[in-house]
Amino acid sequence: MRRDELDYHLPPERIAQKPVEPRDASRLLVLERRGGRIDHAVFRQIGRYLRRGDVLVLNDTRVLPARFFARRPGGGRVEALFLREEPDACWRVLLRPSRRVRVGQILRPERDDAVVLHVVRRDERGQWLLRPEPPTAPVAWLERVGLAPLPPYIQRPDAPDPEDARRYQTVYARQPGAVAAPTAGLHFTPRLLAELRAAGIGQAFVTLHVGLGTFAPIEVEDLRQHRMHSEWYHAPLETLRRLHAARRAGGRIVAVGTTSARVLESLPYALGQSEPAEPASGWTDLFIYPPYAFRNVDALVTNFHLPGSTLLALVMALAGIEPVRHAYRQAIEQGYRFYSYGDAMLIL
Repeated sequence: MRRDELDYHLPPERIAQKPVEPRDASRLLVLERRGGRIDHAVFRQIGRYLRRGDVLVLNDTRVLPARFFARRPGGGRVEALFLREEPDACWRVLLRPSRRVRVGQILRPERDDAVVLHVVRRDERGQWLLRPEPPTAPVAWLERVGLAPLPPYIQRPDAPDPEDARRYQTVYARQPGAVAAPTAGLHFTPRLLAELRAAGIGQAFVTLHVGLGTFAPIEVEDLRQHRMHSEWYHAPLETLRRLHAARRAGGRIVAVGTTSARVLESLPYALGQSEPAEPASGWTDLFIYPPYAFRNVDALVTNFHLPGSTLLALVMALAGIEPVRHAYRQAIEQGYRFYSYGDAMLIL
């Protein structure tokens, strides 16, 4: 597959700048793979398209307030996006602008004068390693001084919106570690989840800490040459056994988001065949694009994704290139809202 096959034109006004209230009032485009039928609904009606015995697989990662600002020597301001802590206690971050950042400099965070960040080095992918002084646990520190790491297409020209800290997070987020939200899950409310459980639609949790692997752009023309950044995942044994039993009983595994789908497809076996005996954990750099034969995903809840993205490639691998293009054209014509705070799509 070529990168230009992932391109489409989106009018700028279709990029959602704020989420709808309540969460489940977003719109839902339903695409049936068999026959290509498209239906339009509201997200809270998703239960109409699911069956008793289906299981929703939800990514319970919690988004860190991973964005913060610091000052260079001389006073220049840089924006930092925390990615992860390294084994040597250094922090791996993105810096913007970075042209005047130099190895050996000291960066001073704006909202904490008790910690300084020593610039250790820059790697070949443009990521920086910073050493905090004194040694500092990043998760607790970010909870104190950080901001929601909104993607750049969500504009906050005046000041951060305090509501972003709540809305750029799923209602079931539990495991801190992501630097971007698993956005398909943003549409669920506690009430909707309870209604689905009452209807016999199961729910199981996995964790994938969303990082650069999910949202880094594809910069090569031939998708076979693209290399994903690794992201850490965990699938508990309880989840795997529940999905195995559902498959054996004829239920569908419904991945909520491309991150949940990548966890399921990173498993070294097909669910429903042999009984899982242990949890699955590790780092995945799995890149799913057409043609790809899914083993563990029967249906997908997802948002509308950026042109040229690995996320759109995964959706096309599941539903087909032309059906997805047609669905996206309909969504644009019908006024759907796109990207992280936008509307949703259900592929059956």
